Amino acid sequence: MEYQNLQVRFENGIAQLTVSREKALNALNMQTISELKAFFEKDAYALEGLKGIVITGAGERSFVAGADIAEFLNLNAEEGQALAKRGQEVFFLIERFPKTVVAAVNGFALGGGCELAMACHLRVAGEKAKFGQPEVNLGLIPGYGGTQRLVHLIGKTKAMELLLTADIIGADEAAQLGLVNYVVPSGSEVEKAVELIEKIATKAPFAVAMVIDAVYACTTDGVDGFAKEVTNFGACCGTDDFREGASAFIEKRKPTFTGK
Repeated sequence: MEYQNLQVRFENGIAQLTVSREKALNALNMQTISELKAFFEKDAYALEGLKGIVITGAGERSFVAGADIAEFLNLNAEEGQALAKRGQEVFFLIERFPKTVVAAVNGFALGGGCELAMACHLRVAGEKAKFGQPEVNLGLIPGYGGTQRLVHLIGKTKAMELLLTADIIGADEAAQLGLVNYVVPSGSEVEKAVELIEKIATKAPFAVAMVIDAVYACTTDGVDGFAKEVTNFGACCGTDDFREGASAFIEKRKPTFTGK
């Protein structure tokens, strides 16, 4: 797919996906959502030797400053539900992606931007990053999973406060709450994200995918996460990588994983 609002750079096995609407503070409009869908549903799987994906925003001010509210103005209830459902489906694709996806948050991550970051497996924040779900200021609520993922990441008590007050928090508080994994100097967000992906890429690829799958089950209604863990553990036991990893441990050497 040819992208208008996403820049895709693939180097050394790592795809850097940049939301590129800098004049709009990289706000998520419908075109951008469609492009994210195309990338995570199809194009990412065609990248040979993919280790992981970094998502960031163009410029220095904003990761993604929210959704494009101008597109919401004339929605009725039914159309609003359809828009929210579509956004959630795209973010599920990110959350379920079998390779590591890291958000490199280089500025404002508000509304849909905070929701996008939370859909990633890991989050690295620049020291000037800002997070929040300010939808109630507009007479809305988060629609792309924010009311659910924020609770799972930081707990119901604080999540409820942030959702109701629309308060915006800085990177250090986000780290203290467990919303982000690391806070780094501004400008080095992508570098740290790449470092994390490179580290995870030394692990057994199938096992990494099974971890992502099992953790996702923890937050999925109707799915027994413990049963999923049992299934995925068994699946790992049947792989060449398990035999290689176990043998390397016993022989006190570094394993050589093949993804089989």
